[in-house]
Amino acid sequence: MTPLTEREIRSSFANCSKGEATRAQLPDLDETPWADLDFLGWPDPSGSQRAYLVLERDGRPLGLQLRQSSGAGAARSSLCQVCITSHSGPGVALAVARKTGAAGRKGDSTGLWMCRDLRCSLYVRGTRVSGAASLRETLPVGAAVERLRRNLDQFVDRVLAG
Repeated sequence: MTPLTEREIRSSFANCSKGEATRAQLPDLDETPWADLDFLGWPDPSGSQRAYLVLERDGRPLGLQLRQSSGAGAARSSLCQVCITSHSGPGVALAVARKTGAAGRKGDSTGLWMCRDLRCSLYVRGTRVSGAASLRETLPVGAAVERLRRNLDQFVDRVLAG
């Protein structure tokens, strides 16, 4: 992923107000492993259920504000629908995004189960490991990355179809 500035990230959000984008607490961009990312994703460090993701779409950054389920009481393993990584306990959360346009103004949203830490790109590349016992991935890394991008694109398409 191409490194992004704070300004580029804040101006990229498609499904929240400018005020919400301004108040978003960004991760440390200098410590971000840009070369290993297909998208920049992070849970809000304030402890709220907000999370954010920014990806490249049509050559420009596109950001989405998400709301994550609390995960309270999760005791079994769950599978991320983006990177297909298995996590134990609350390692996967339902990430819900308000749709854009008229549908979003009516309150319509869409969601999918995603790694709570939003580090899908690192799990796929093997630079981050889930604590859950999981089946060994049989796809080559390049194919797993393409699957991740395809799964994420399908979610983003649903958000933008508002």
